[in-house]
Amino acid sequence: MPRHGLSRLAPLALVLALGLSACGGSDDEADTATPSGSSSSSDSGSDSGSSTDAGSEAVEITVTREGDTFTPNGERVELAIGQTLDLTITSDVAGEFHVHSTPEQEIAYEEGTSTHEITIDRPGVVEVESHEPPQVVLQLEVR
Repeated sequence: MPRHGLSRLAPLALVLALGLSACGGSDDEADTATPSGSSSSSDSGSDSGSSTDAGSEAVEITVTREGDTFTPNGERVELAIGQTLDLTITSDVAGEFHVHSTPEQEIAYEEGTSTHEITIDRPGVVEVESHEPPQVVLQLEVR
């Protein structure tokens, strides 16, 4: 059991180190994201915090934006390498998320509900962040 506790500290240390670099982004980040950029109306999606064991089944997350408030707020989501994240965004204003991976990706969304797919092909922690207002919305822990 102590081993399990220590193995959970390593990702936390990585997240803290990445947080210190804020949004500057660096070329030496080891993660790559490939969002499909697709957008469609959708009422489906699960509560935030959904995760799936390694495999091809997609993880579904719903992000809600009301004014300058996002739900979830910095929550960690586990993904397997190559596993798809189906991100449903419901927002009262248009905006954009930045996926801090190599290369950095952007997800533009309109007012209303839209669905986007993200696939990460390398292990690590990738932040999904809003710049306006500045806030980390999700942390994708890819293994």
